[in-house]
Amino acid sequence: MTYTYKTRGTCSTQIDLELEGNIVHNVKFTGGCNGNLQAIPKLVEGLTVEQVEEKIGGISCNGRPTSCGDQLAKACREAYEASKQA
Repeated sequence: MTYTYKTRGTCSTQIDLELEGNIVHNVKFTGGCNGNLQAIPKLVEGLTVEQVEEKIGGISCNGRPTSCGDQLAKACREAYEASKQA
């Protein structure tokens, strides 16, 4: 399943990802800090939604209550919940 998530409160504006069951693949960010947003997809490739949430959920950035990693954790959860409805 391919999923698009519109981010809130970050420099990146969108996250595209694929889920195979609860396994995360092919994460792509639109906008944001280029280096970090190349690294994060490589680090989460093949992890479960729960592992992504555990590792990067809740991280803040520059005093903001969220970060691109935190938004990815939210995107993965939202995509997983949507896939169960389909």
